[in-house]
Amino acid sequence: MSTFTSTLPDDLLSKLSDAAKSLSLPKNKVIEHALRLYLEQLNKAEYIKSYRKMSEDEDVLLMVEEGMAAYAKQLADEE
Repeated sequence: MSTFTSTLPDDLLSKLSDAAKSLSLPKNKVIEHALRLYLEQLNKAEYIKSYRKMSEDEDVLLMVEEGMAAYAKQLADEE
């Protein structure tokens, strides 16, 4: 595991200390968990952005419509 050194504003460091005490965890574990959650949220936001962009792409919409038509036909054939 690598070592990371950083400075934090006093108010944030105080909140970190309070959270670590209330959770009975070391501050580095609280930071690790918070950073993992934050990066996960960034990743989700990027997916949302790309899906919104794809929803405006006529070629993608046409491909989806063709796929749904094939799926509907497959369902109808199975009945």
